Amino acid sequence: MVTALDDLLPEAADVTAWWQRHGLPGLFDVHVHFMAPPVQRAVWEVFDSAGPKIGRPWPIRYRLPDDDRVALLRALGVRRFSALSYAHKPGVAAFLNDWSRAFAERVPESLWSATLYPEESVLGYVTELVAAGVEIFKVHVQVGEFLLDDPLLDPVWGLLAEAGTPVVIHVGSGPVGNEFTGPASLRRVLARHPRLTVIVAHLGAPEYADFLDLAERYDRVRLDTTMVFTDFFDEAGARFPAALLPRLRDLGDRVLLGTDYPTIPYPYLHQLTALEALDLGNEWLRAVCWDNGSSLFGPGR
Repeated sequence: MVTALDDLLPEAADVTAWWQRHGLPGLFDVHVHFMAPPVQRAVWEVFDSAGPKIGRPWPIRYRLPDDDRVALLRALGVRRFSALSYAHKPGVAAFLNDWSRAFAERVPESLWSATLYPEESVLGYVTELVAAGVEIFKVHVQVGEFLLDDPLLDPVWGLLAEAGTPVVIHVGSGPVGNEFTGPASLRRVLARHPRLTVIVAHLGAPEYADFLDLAERYDRVRLDTTMVFTDFFDEAGARFPAALLPRLRDLGDRVLLGTDYPTIPYPYLHQLTALEALDLGNEWLRAVCWDNGSSLFGPGR
């Protein structure tokens, strides 16, 4: 893996040519990670070890300091992006959220991102963040090992549903499932809070059909494309069934580009060409790569 910004900048011309060819003003990526440095190092160590929640070798292409990673996104033409952290245990969300707030203040392209965890203080800090204007939350139930319908989270989902603040949720059973993953707990949450704005990470891989069902039933459920359709996902046995593509096409106003940058093992362009290869039409592709994100969050500060 290359780890110097100068080695990676040549990718920018190809990515820019791609989005310009499709008549886009740039790219809107809702699934990007920036974390406090000690947390980022710990997360990358988990990927490097191919531990039990990763399940396979997972080289990291964009292992760069924060400023270099921001510079590369700018060079690629990613005009807006999230900075997703996720709490893995009680007591860490406040630290992660303070860091993410400072990051958003110095990086204007970044969505002000936050995380939450089922703990006694969760309603208090989520209430404060929403009142202050936070733009997006991230939760990861496989890593955090909790169910979305934990009783401590019920008033939080109600608050976020009323506020309309989106939540990116990794709840599908990929790459390695456990007792907390799968569609069941999200289905129960949505039955209680049908106006909750959810972005299902990775299109809910590998339970694609179940999460398409939820997006078709609830008009505030969205899906992000993170890593789906790439060779890496296909090789992992998480191929999106071709029979579901018409349903994905019909949900084109609620599918959002996500990539998992920087923790991906292939060039950023590969996610884009994989989406293009679906041949769902230029209108669908434009909506996924820019229009839907811009409509949900606004075009930028």
